This record gives sequence, structure tokens and C-alpha cells, in this order.
Amino acid sequence: MYLNCKTYFSFRYGIFSAEQLVNEAVNYGVNFLALTNINSTADHWDFFTACNNNDIKPLLGVEIRNEDDLLYIIIAQNNEGIANLNSFLSGYLMEKNEFPEKCPKLDKTYVIYPLSREQNCTCSNEFIGIQPSEVTKLFSKKNLVKKCVVRQPVTFKDKQTYNLHRLMRAIDKNILLSLQQPSHIAGSNETFLPSADIFKAFELYPQIITNTLKLSEACSYEIDLHSDKNKQFYTSSLEDDRKLLEKLAFEGMIKRFGKNNKEAHKRVRKELDIINKLKFNAYFLITWDVIRYAQNRGFFYVGRGSGANSIVAYCLQITDVNPIELDLYFERFLNPYRTSPPDFDIDFSWKDRDEVIDYIFKRYGKKYVCLLGMYSTFKKRAAVRELGKVFGLPKSEIDALVKDSNATFTADKIQRQIKLYGDLMKGFPNHFSIHPGGMLISEKPIFQYTATTFPPKGFTTSQIDMFIAEDVGLYKLDILSQRGLGHIKDAVELVKQNRNITIDIRKVEDFMKDEKLSQQIRDADTIGCFYIESPAMRQLLKKLRCGDYITLVAASSIIRPGVAQSGMMRQYIYSYHNPDKVKYLHPLMEELLKETYGVMVFQEDVIKIAHHFGGIDMGEADVLRRAMSGKYRGGDGFLKIKDKFFLNCRNKGYSPQLTTEVWRQIESFAGYSFSKAHSASFAVESYQSLYLKTYFPAEFMVAVVNNFGGFYSTELYFHELKKTGAKLHAPCLNKSEHLTTINGNDVHIGFIHIHNLEENTIISILEERKSGHFKSLENFMLRTQTGIEQLCILIRAGCMRFTSKSKKELLWEAHFFHRKMKTDNASSLFETPEMNFEIPELSSSPYDDVLDEIELFGFPLCDCFDLVNTDFSGTVTARQFPENTGKKVSVVGYYITAKPVKTVKEEYMYFGTFLDRNGEWIDSVHFPDVATKYALQGNGFYKVCGKVVEEFGVYSLEVSGMEKLGLIAALTENTI
Repeated sequence: MYLNCKTYFSFRYGIFSAEQLVNEAVNYGVNFLALTNINSTADHWDFFTACNNNDIKPLLGVEIRNEDDLLYIIIAQNNEGIANLNSFLSGYLMEKNEFPEKCPKLDKTYVIYPLSREQNCTCSNEFIGIQPSEVTKLFSKKNLVKKCVVRQPVTFKDKQTYNLHRLMRAIDKNILLSLQQPSHIAGSNETFLPSADIFKAFELYPQIITNTLKLSEACSYEIDLHSDKNKQFYTSSLEDDRKLLEKLAFEGMIKRFGKNNKEAHKRVRKELDIINKLKFNAYFLITWDVIRYAQNRGFFYVGRGSGANSIVAYCLQITDVNPIELDLYFERFLNPYRTSPPDFDIDFSWKDRDEVIDYIFKRYGKKYVCLLGMYSTFKKRAAVRELGKVFGLPKSEIDALVKDSNATFTADKIQRQIKLYGDLMKGFPNHFSIHPGGMLISEKPIFQYTATTFPPKGFTTSQIDMFIAEDVGLYKLDILSQRGLGHIKDAVELVKQNRNITIDIRKVEDFMKDEKLSQQIRDADTIGCFYIESPAMRQLLKKLRCGDYITLVAASSIIRPGVAQSGMMRQYIYSYHNPDKVKYLHPLMEELLKETYGVMVFQEDVIKIAHHFGGIDMGEADVLRRAMSGKYRGGDGFLKIKDKFFLNCRNKGYSPQLTTEVWRQIESFAGYSFSKAHSASFAVESYQSLYLKTYFPAEFMVAVVNNFGGFYSTELYFHELKKTGAKLHAPCLNKSEHLTTINGNDVHIGFIHIHNLEENTIISILEERKSGHFKSLENFMLRTQTGIEQLCILIRAGCMRFTSKSKKELLWEAHFFHRKMKTDNASSLFETPEMNFEIPELSSSPYDDVLDEIELFGFPLCDCFDLVNTDFSGTVTARQFPENTGKKVSVVGYYITAKPVKTVKEEYMYFGTFLDRNGEWIDSVHFPDVATKYALQGNGFYKVCGKVVEEFGVYSLEVSGMEKLGLIAALTENTI
């Protein structure tokens, strides 16, 4: 009877999750149930599983709408029908066309029209859906009965969820609740009904009941949700895949380890046997194929994920992490209990990634490949803001509620309703998105499992997310992008262009032995370097006095929040410097954790402890790992593992105190822990960045600027660029390019950094300049026909200083020529003699350029400390911190960044980062009372007072007071 049910994957419409919908159906004794979300099949398989678990027959379908207009419902008869339904839905979604009012012929499907569209019901597989409330309309249409089925829509549960539905619809329409129209919302009767009420409503038309039952009986789906649906063979068979992978692996082993490395040979053989046994040969070969394409195209990449634990992956050059050297835990990568392929995360430069994705689509066929979708969900702040808008609250009140983490929402009835319904909608899917890098490559056409859409990215994308894909048996390959690889690639190219030096950036083992690089890490001179440039990471490197690869690998993991907040980061640093004072919780813990001084640093450590100490088998340990990394949604599975861990420990004779402490350390990793292979992969890229920064600092910083990525602002990276000794120039019409360029020691800022300069203007400049440099302002205007507003921006940015005229002269001339060209229509193909002017001497200030730079670049090109209104009396610099340890001092700092954190009391504090007048770093700590009393007020200069504190040789300022400083009078006067 329920052939038209929705979940919250009818975005901003449905209220149930798939599980809630099925549970409600159980309460009403329902035997069969159809899921028909609006233009979506996103949670078909969650619904399918929930129905099977509750002995309800699932029917899989979709409700087709154009905006609020219900056209028809499609229900798949079998697996072929699912594919046809998904194909039809995808075609219109990807083309962004309106759906046809009559459903085209789709084999193995049923189509149900609402009674208002009875005229479209003409085919044998088509029916008219009658709601119980519509039965009286059949008195005059008895000839339709043979084509009718019961259609009782289900959208919500009760009055409260009906109200929530109405609010969601108002949010979707972006209107006040009071302006809502009946066409925007579901009928108030779209709930489950007692079966007796439905049979009573149709007692005069038993054939309609019979038609409905026959339709449900005719639907059946055969799918093993636990079998691997990924592409099964790279070649033509499992055996051919095995032979090819073995050939490639042993050839690569010889290149990596030489011919006589018995340990490498033994491990390669062991891995190949397990890979073949688990039928993962194709997964490795497909990844190798992608890497081979990238290498042939000269693309930079980093292979990471659990696959980096594999020596086969290392031999295939999927990764550059030697698992023997790092003693990587093989079972973290593959074990006989594992049913899903291991993770390969392949990072490419953001400039190259789309071409790699395009290759995969073309190589393996668009019928079988798609990007992986995902969904953003309503969080508390978003829910409060959206509900405040539909209730008509003023923006100021909404902002106050959103910003106040302690808001009680008790001021009035509306605030109480916002709290009530905001809590109810928390976690609801809000809108469709794309997974950062996941791709699906299936054996059968992708429409067997999901509909697809065509988001702005330009590649076909699944409606199912990662969790549902894995439940179906589709496992993603991650093709990711990151700016760090862009830095490296561009820096290598810039060094070749500027110095004619060719760099082999993959000689990482040589970099790791370079003492200059080791000293650079110890000094934490790492700005711009991938993963090791943040304030927290630089502090950690200094505290560890880290100068080698192994320690950098550990640092890449212990910097994670879970380790830091649990106190284990501090414990690790202390133990690293005092290994003879390490106290292990148990002799077995010493055996398992000696390398990391008794601290669980990596996911592998947790798995080892769970398995060897807690008696958890490797399959369960892998579930534990996934739960820690947020990739597991197995309900009470995690709790069952915890119970088993405690039981096993009790049986082994461990004390309750010991067991509780070991589990506490495991739990502190939840959501934050890194695999060792992951950290090692990051460390490899960090060394590549560091090599370039150490030996080619100017080219490297230009590359960082041009990739617009990293922890800091563009201003900070230009500051670092100037520290290399490079001479930084404002943009120039005759010398600058779209991006920033370096020629010798001269760096010209790219046009892209000029705020409000339009792309078309930049293109026009670069195209016209191909025929020769611009000779004057008039020459530029005649050749490019640039409008007056864009012209003024270029002049104020200093782009025309090659004319040797002041900006004010140029601005006067620009307006004169602009008016003259409009009057004379002077866009002549023939060059005319230039006009000379004698204009009065125009006053100027050296700070005019500064103000223009701040407005147009976002920062001045001069030393910014020349602009602060202070004489620095009574202040110290970062260099003087050691001699002032424990004392109260004042510093003048230029604000760079701050990291807010919550204390155990749920109060906010933050860690600040400033530059002093010598260009050196000041790290500050602002505890909750200070953070509240002396709040940061945006970018600029601050006088910061506090006590100098030291930890492991690293100094910071424990702030007790702070005030924002103004700019010098010459600047403020010029802005009046």
C-alpha cells in the first residue's frame, strides 16, 4: 500500500532516515514498502538492508518531480529495472533538463501516475496511484479502477515531524514560514495508517488492493551486498592478473633493492600470495596503471594510505615509502580477515588531478566509472541560522545566537522552537557534494548500483556516498589533489628556467642524508614546506630537535589533536630525550612500543596493542582502526570490541586499572590517529619541499605563492620570499605575467594578485603584449581598449611605472585620453602621434603607494613595521626571550594566525602566532580569561604583554594583556 515513501534523502523534504522509516513500518505491520525519494536513489541500499533485516519486502523506486510538480513514480521490477531507472534519472540530472511529463518506456519498471495525471497512463506497466482520501473521485471514473493501485504517501511520522517538514520546505524555498504555499509542502495525511483504515477506504474497490499486491509480488532483486563489485580483472582473468603483478613486482624489487636482498624477496612473495588469495590483483594493477600514466605525463604524485605499508606497492612505484626500512606493520595493510581492498590515496598536483581523472574515465569506460558523491549535513550553527531566517528573526539576533556557544534558546517561544527543531534536523543531509578524491570503478555498469549526477566539477558523480558504496561492495580509489605537489612541480620548473639546473626530486634518500636539510628541520625553518610549516608543527620540530626522517615520521603523527590533547605528545617528547626514564605499563607494552618510547603514536601501534595485548583478532582490530579514523558506521560493533578487549584482558590476568589505562590511550586516538605509512609518505613530500627551500629558496617561495596553498596567507609567503634576498617588484605591464615570475633575483608580482582586476583585462594585456611592449599609457589604451575603472586599478597598482610618471599624472592622463577616445572614437588601427601635456605639479606622499598596495594587494610591499604607530620602547623581540624566561615582557607583533581550542571546561582559548620587527616568530598562549578580556581584533599590530615560558627549549609568551596598535599618522591622514 505504501508505494510512495520518502526519507531525508528527499533533500529538505523527507524526515525519516531509511532505518527510521522501516522501523515505523514494522510498528504498523507493513509487509512491503517502496522507497521513492524525490529525484534520488541515494539511500536505496540502506533501505534494502533495513527491510531485509525486518522481514519487509523492499521495493526500490524514485519519485520524479520538476520543482514542486509531481509527475510520476517509477518502481524497479528487478535488477535490470534498477539500472534502467538509475540511467533514466541520471540522464536528466546530468543534462539539467526538466523531466518529461510522460515517462518514456523503461523496461522492467512500473510507473505510477498521480490521479491528476491519469491521462498519461497508457502502457501496460503504468498505473494510477489512488490515495485513500481520493477514493470518492472514482465514483465517476470506474473505468480507471483496473489501472489503479493504492498510493499512500509517507513523508513524516506525526504532528511534530510534519512541522519539521514545513520548516525544511521553507528553508529550501528560502522564504518565511508565513509565506509558504500548499504546493510547497506534503499533505498533512502523508503518514503510515492502520491497515484496517486503508482496507476500509477501498472496500468498494477490492481490485485496487489486488493490483497493489500483484505489483509488489512482481518485484524482486538479487544482489549480494557483501561481494566485491569493483572491476575484477585488469587483464582478462585472475590468473593473467596474478602473472602480470608478479612480473612487475619482482622487476620493481630488483630496481629498489637489488638482486640479492633475501628479506625483500621473502616479503614480496608473501604479499603477492595474500593479494592473490584475496583477489586484489586488479586493484593493484589499476593503481599501477594510473601511476604509469602520471609518470609518462611527467606528473608529480605521492602514494599514501594503508597501501603504503606494502612492499609490492613500493616496488610498483605506487609509493616511495620503504616498508622494510620503517618496519611497517604488514597486517595494517592486508590480513586474511580483510574483505575490502586496502586504501591507496594518490595525491597529485591540483593542476594535474583532473587530467588523471579524465584518463581513468576514458581508460575504464564511462559506463563503469564515476566520482564518489557525499552529502553535507545540517550542523547546529547552520540549523540555527536557517531556522532563524524562516521564523523571521532579525539578522543581528540570528548572528548572536549562532556565535554564542552558551546560548540557552529560552528567551521566547521562537527561540525554543529553533532549539527543538534544530536538534531534530541535526545530521539531516542538506545538499549533495563530492568526495574529496574517491572514484568507483565497477565490474558491471555503475547504474546497477547508483544514479549519477553532473556537478560543477564536470565528471559523472554517484548519488551514493562512501559508506553505502562499501556496503554494496564498491571500494573507492582515492585520486586526490594537494597544493604541496604543485609547489614542488612548479619550483623544479622555475629552477630549470631561472638557473638552468635540472633537479631529480625523487632522490629522497639523498635528501634524508643531507646535513643542511637536517639543520633546516632542527631550526624549524620550514615555511612553505608541506605538512611541517604550521606553528604547532614548527614548535614540535624544535622541541624534538628533529633532524632525521624517522623522527619526522613520528612528528607527523603526534602533531594530531588526539595525541596532543591526551598528553601523549608531551610524554613522547620527554621520553624521546630521556629514553632511560621511560616506564612501560607492562613488559608486553615495552616489546610492542619500544620504538615510540611507550606511546601509541600510529594506528599500527593501536592495532598491535589490541591484537597482542588485548587478544582482539586482526579483523576486529581493523574495525577498531576504521572506527578510530571515522570510517566505520557499524552501530554497536565498536562497543562489542571494547567489551571483548576488557574480557580478554581479565582472562589474561591484567588488573582493571592497567586495562582501563591501556584502553584510555587507545580511545584518545579516536578520529585523529595516522597510519605510520601515511606519516612516512607525508615525510617524503616534506623532504622534497625542504630540499627545494634549502637550495633554491627564491624559486621555491615563488612556487608556493603561485599555488595559493599552505597554512598561511599570501602576504606571509611574500614576506618569506623577501627574506631569501630576492628583490620584490610590484606588477608591471611589460614584465609581469598572470602568476608571479622570477628572473635572476628579480621577482615581479603576478596580475592575479591585484584585487578587482578582471580576468579579461589580464588576458587582453598578455595577448596584446605578444606584439611588443607597451610604450606609454596612451599606447596601452589604444591597443587594449581597457575601461577607465580597470585602467585606474592598473595605475594605482604601479603597473605603469615604466613610463617614469607619477601615479597622479597617469590618472589625470588616463581620464583625459578616455574622454578623448570616447569623443573621437579613436580605436584606430594606425598609430597616432602621442600628445604631450604640461600639467601642474601634483603633490604626493611616499605613503600613497603603501595605501594603494594595502587596498589592491591586501598588504604593503615595504617593511610593515615601518607603518606601526609605536617607538618600541620597553618592548623585547623573540631573540630576547631566553634571557627573559619567567619574566613579564611586552612585545610588538604583527598578527599572523590563531588557533582556537576548547578546554575541558568547554571554554575557548587560543594559540597565537605573530611576527616581531626582526621578522622572527612569536608564539603566544591566550587562556580563556585573557582570550575573553583581550580578544583579537583582526589583522594588524598588537602590543602583547605576558610571561615568557619555556618547554623543551622552545619559548612562547603566556599572555596577560593585549592592545591593538594603530598606524602612523601619515597613513591615517591620507585615508581621511
